[in-house]
Amino acid sequence: MPTQVRIFAMPKSLGETLSASTSTTPTPTPTQGKKTERPVNSDLKSRLPIMETIPERPKAGGITFAHQDSLPKLPIPELEHSCKKYLAALKPIQGVREHAETKLAVEEFLRKDGPQLQKMLQEYAVGKTSYIEQFWYDSYLNYDNPVVLNLNPFFLLEDDPTPARNNQVTRAASLVTSALEFVRAVRREELPPDTVKGAPLDMYQYSRLFGTARVPTDNGCQIEQDPDSKHVIVLCHGQFYWFDVLDDNSDLIMSEKDLSINLQTIIDDASQTPIQEAAKGAFGILSTENRKIWSGLRDVLTKEEGSNNADCLGIVDSAVFVLCLDHTEPATSAALCQNMLCGTNDVVKGVQIGTCINRWYDKLQIIVCKNGSAGINFEHTGVDGHTVLRFASDLYTDTILRFARTINGQAPSLWKTASPDPSKRDPESFGDVTTTPHKLEWDISPELNIAIRFAETRLADLISQNEFECLNFSGYGKNYITSAGLSPDAFVQMAFQAAYYGLYGRVECTYEPAMTKTFLHGRTEAIRTVSEESVNFVQTFWADNPAEVKAEALRRACQQHVNVTKECSKGRGCDRHLYALFCVWQRYMDEDSRSASSVGYSSPVDNGSNASNGGYGSEQGSVLGSPSREPISLNEGRIALNEGRTRSRGDSTNSMRCYDSQVPSLFADNGWDKLNHTILSTSNCGNPSLRQFGFGPTSGGGFGIGYIIKDEGINICVSSKHRQTKRFVDTLESYLLEIRRILRITNRKTVSSKQTRAREIDPERPRPHHHRTKTRGRMITGADPLRSIAARSSTGTRSPTEESLMMSEDDELGGYGFFDAGMLLQALKARGEALDQQNESKASERAAANARRREIGKKLRLVEY
Repeated sequence: MPTQVRIFAMPKSLGETLSASTSTTPTPTPTQGKKTERPVNSDLKSRLPIMETIPERPKAGGITFAHQDSLPKLPIPELEHSCKKYLAALKPIQGVREHAETKLAVEEFLRKDGPQLQKMLQEYAVGKTSYIEQFWYDSYLNYDNPVVLNLNPFFLLEDDPTPARNNQVTRAASLVTSALEFVRAVRREELPPDTVKGAPLDMYQYSRLFGTARVPTDNGCQIEQDPDSKHVIVLCHGQFYWFDVLDDNSDLIMSEKDLSINLQTIIDDASQTPIQEAAKGAFGILSTENRKIWSGLRDVLTKEEGSNNADCLGIVDSAVFVLCLDHTEPATSAALCQNMLCGTNDVVKGVQIGTCINRWYDKLQIIVCKNGSAGINFEHTGVDGHTVLRFASDLYTDTILRFARTINGQAPSLWKTASPDPSKRDPESFGDVTTTPHKLEWDISPELNIAIRFAETRLADLISQNEFECLNFSGYGKNYITSAGLSPDAFVQMAFQAAYYGLYGRVECTYEPAMTKTFLHGRTEAIRTVSEESVNFVQTFWADNPAEVKAEALRRACQQHVNVTKECSKGRGCDRHLYALFCVWQRYMDEDSRSASSVGYSSPVDNGSNASNGGYGSEQGSVLGSPSREPISLNEGRIALNEGRTRSRGDSTNSMRCYDSQVPSLFADNGWDKLNHTILSTSNCGNPSLRQFGFGPTSGGGFGIGYIIKDEGINICVSSKHRQTKRFVDTLESYLLEIRRILRITNRKTVSSKQTRAREIDPERPRPHHHRTKTRGRMITGADPLRSIAARSSTGTRSPTEESLMMSEDDELGGYGFFDAGMLLQALKARGEALDQQNESKASERAAANARRREIGKKLRLVEY
């Protein structure tokens, strides 16, 4: 394993970090001193410690994790309720005969396999943080295909509000300074907890955000972390540089000016190597490879003990985060989105010089273009969009407040305590740090040179297969939608449904995540947008119906979406529950086959198969694999399962007879595949600090839609594999304008979304005689001319502000965490041996490691800046 040769602040595996107990008294394991009755439970319990013991007790005086102990666990829904919701989600996207077959399959599941699987899941969940958590991590970490365009989402930040600061070096230094203040607040547990309507949210994901790396192995990926990481990696023209930015107390050791000098030094040094030459040795491109290929290449990088490549790889993996300084200036929103998601594809004289070579996708990345445009690309295994959104928001806010303090020293700060001014500290107080940039110099063998070449050509193919379009709709936003009495998120979801139906005349499976962070270690639940009400609305909208009928159908569809969203945010959806049941069944099958075999664990899907490939075609069937990245589809895996069932398992007294004969009926039914093959994968995640948010399509024939609902606009980024993306966006814009016209016709009380409470005194009311002169003439308003043909309301009693508050109860519930529906279809492969356990370095060993690490890379000579 590469981790065995790292010499700088060895990252710990996720399992090791989570298994470390904070108490001094050892706690017996749940199975200690007991005889386990079922082999399946023994297996599940033996694999769970990777997520079982969580060292997140707050520090004395810490506030970040202060509410963790009081958060409830995610409830396991009733089996009957989940099956009922499953059928309701499938009914509008199935034909009559197909739905009848699915109903029969569900009824059989409830009679036979379902209750036993439910019992096994309940037993498995005893003493666990969350019944879905381990399965969730497995689905991500067993994903074999490239993470770029398939897993990693992106945020595009708004430009710095101070125009003079929108140049690359200044913007990058400012963002890095704010990011490090955020890191400090998390490590010192001074970051205020997230809340929704006063209720605290789970904060665990923030501990996974920094110093982490997704590391591929022969048995899937693992998350490794250096919780005390002090340095950052800077990528420029595909070349790697590093320097320390924090001391042992996580205080900043460099001012914004110091960072600017370092970054300018790096840019000048990188430009000395022609980009065509630098591109040939751009090691970052390897992180875009298939995970098994990347695992083999990492072995090549570290096969010689003490090799320079092993040292360089350790420096990269253990960095706090990666800063990417691009040499391009994308001109359009769509080009910026592509740059933040997958980089640009620009081949000159046969050499790739696009920004796709200037990335490292296994870590959190801050990306800054030459003109100062900035964004974030994040590894998605341990964190959801809501967590990274808080990071991006605080990042943007702090840059503004820090600039404000240069004008007024009394301006507020975002942080509870401030890092001491580095310029006023004694240099000796920094400890053993390296502040001068060092360039990592990789040893490029012929084998690695070829690997870089092929990785680049495959990535270029991948980028070329996708297209991106943006809609920055400024006609109206949240304020207008709520003033019309509608939920903003539901309103936009119905827009996607109407636009798709208007283009293709049908509805398709749609996915939106609902945040479940009100629960301990909560992630998301799947909102199934398509309902009988939404189908009725799109059909009514595109038919020749009066405006009043269309508006009423929209209201019913939006209300149904709000109801479903609320249920999902309370952990009462069906997708995660049914997926957990499937995983329990799969683990039973694995345990059963393992107990009957004398050669150790083998999976019917481990023979070089891709667990999923995000719509790029499946080379091998897998238990959970399908051409889309959707949850646990058995489309092609059913063959593998049938083959697996033919193997001899012996006469185990613990075997469940129903499993010896067939896949549980619910999972074998075509409805399971249909619900988990998403065509419209959507996610609502953003606030005024972001310009765009997005991700790649989750299936070959689908759209990936990220959207941000602002007060006076809606920003949408759409991706697809060249499926008329521009036409879909144009149709969406036309719908948004048309539905506003319809709402203006039908709203008897038309109000402007921007008006103030003072407007409420304008309607006619008795006035004293001496005010008669004020009422002469016709009052001019900004209302639509169509208002004159609508009857005036005599029943309205609420002000627009009150209506807005009443009608936006779900604003903070729907769509926050980007959990691609596709991740749940990954095969639950054997992880092989447990993750390597590494002991913490002794103080003397760490000092020696730091001394050695100072020699890694070529030391640069600082420039004047």
